[in-house]
Amino acid sequence: MPARTDKEPRTLEVLRGGSKWLPLAMRGLSLVSLGMVLAGLLASKSHPEQRKFEMKAESASFWKLVSPGAKLATLASGLGFTEGPVWDQKGFLYVSDEELNKIFRIYLDGRREELVSLGDPDGNTYDSQHQLLDCASYLRAIIRISHAGEIQVLADRFEGKRFNSPNDIVTGPDGAIYFTDPTLDLPKGEKKELPYQGVYRLDPGGRVTLLTSELSQPNGLAFSPDGTKFYVDDSEQRNIRVYDFRPGGKLENGRIFGEEPGSKGEGVPDGMKVDVDGNLFVTGPGGIWVWDASGRHLGTILLPEQPANLAWGDADLGTLYITATTSVYRLKTTTRGFVPYLVDKSHSGGN
Repeated sequence: MPARTDKEPRTLEVLRGGSKWLPLAMRGLSLVSLGMVLAGLLASKSHPEQRKFEMKAESASFWKLVSPGAKLATLASGLGFTEGPVWDQKGFLYVSDEELNKIFRIYLDGRREELVSLGDPDGNTYDSQHQLLDCASYLRAIIRISHAGEIQVLADRFEGKRFNSPNDIVTGPDGAIYFTDPTLDLPKGEKKELPYQGVYRLDPGGRVTLLTSELSQPNGLAFSPDGTKFYVDDSEQRNIRVYDFRPGGKLENGRIFGEEPGSKGEGVPDGMKVDVDGNLFVTGPGGIWVWDASGRHLGTILLPEQPANLAWGDADLGTLYITATTSVYRLKTTTRGFVPYLVDKSHSGGN
């Protein structure tokens, strides 16, 4: 998620650690400056003039994934800064708003309901039990949120040191939770305790494992549909890395999958999702960059506002729901999304 400027103050009495349910609301925050990377990230935070929706193919294969006549629709607008979309099969979308400091349910008619007031909510996912998980940047924690909006801290430390500012999150093929921890949203006045910006695994028993610390500012992440590849992008280096994923949550053979270069202010690699054929849809300069599984850039979906994240939705999982600055957009594709927590649920015998 791109770092943003200051937000309206809110209050929350925070109890860290353990499994005790927490009250809602929290004090306002502003972010540390991270130099050049934040200049790129702030492109989507500064609410620039709207651009034109356009699709640019780099390969004919791009048109196998999205129709040339596809129309972009606005689901919601007038928000602060949107992030972390999660589709619920009941017909709504969870969306974080990092400036309003809330997580909303947004329905297909544009109606929205507040789930929780929470300082700087970021990436979200469902776990395999259909429970909402959030990267709570201000709490510097991974939290679970009940349907009633109560929160529970699942993890906020590694080897006794507090996380930086957890950013994005995904359910793995093994049922564990994987998340990135850059310093993009480290609250002003708080100290960085870990010597790196890591990518972590949180297992069902609550144990946290560091998977890699080689990225400068790890951000979006995803698994291939067959569970053998793990992708994570780096907002500072403007690239996407891929690893071989091994049993036990181990990563091997890390290498560059693709680069998303851009000028200052155009945006950087951020949230990502994968379709059932292993194609990657990665937010980046100007919009959503589409890659095939071999690392070939197929084309770019240029958007009116700079996107930060996206999710597959609708009954057929064929629509992209895109959080882009002050709005949420939807775009029908001709492919189907791979949604890890739905796969995990079916494998576990759920329905």
